[in-house]
Amino acid sequence: MPTDSRAAYDVRAVLADIVDGESFLDVHGLHATNVVTAYARLDGRPVAIVANQPLFRAGTLDIAACSKAARHVQAADSANLPILTVVDTPGFEPGKDLEWRGMIRHGAELVHAYAAATVPRVCVVVRKAYGGAYIVMDSRSMGSDLVLAWPQAEIAVMGAPGAVAILNRREIAEAEDPDAHRARLEVGYRDRYCTPTIAAERGYVDAVIEPADTRAHLTAAFRRLATKRAQQPNRRHSNSPL
Repeated sequence: MPTDSRAAYDVRAVLADIVDGESFLDVHGLHATNVVTAYARLDGRPVAIVANQPLFRAGTLDIAACSKAARHVQAADSANLPILTVVDTPGFEPGKDLEWRGMIRHGAELVHAYAAATVPRVCVVVRKAYGGAYIVMDSRSMGSDLVLAWPQAEIAVMGAPGAVAILNRREIAEAEDPDAHRARLEVGYRDRYCTPTIAAERGYVDAVIEPADTRAHLTAAFRRLATKRAQQPNRRHSNSPL
């Protein structure tokens, strides 16, 4: 993982270090490359994986990525495969064209897929988790069984530059050196809000773990969740967004 939160990296290299050796299988790797869908084994147990890919489009979610991830989640649930979600996304990809083409509706497909899944689900936030895009990536509110975060994870509504530009616009404009003052405010905002500690204190994250311990935590979690039995409401079928 790069130390610069804005630097790109290949999330598949991170996943290969977590799962069993030679077991990682990328599925539909040439389609919607800003999200990775894969199968692998973890301590001998088969799992399905959904992960943001910062190497393409900075890991943002667009229409194709949402549909790809939703289909993978549904396939894993139908095959009774546990789901591991690795989060590093700054949000949904902006653009009027995407809005006209139904970005909200396709994003809702991913929400529905996770909410309807009854298999064991574990989420790991490795770096950025901003706004609505974090919510749809199997967050606590989506019913994830376990949410873990690395110490450098940034869990917030938005990043420090955007938040400071909105919250402190007048203060920055009146400063003698606006650029320097903006930089100080961004550092303060990042240190105070963009940390997993606050999310953990409020129950949105179950534990903050060291990256080197990720495999051990995931192995133990999926072992505990192997006997999970979800209680579904008595209904004919769910009402998915179309």
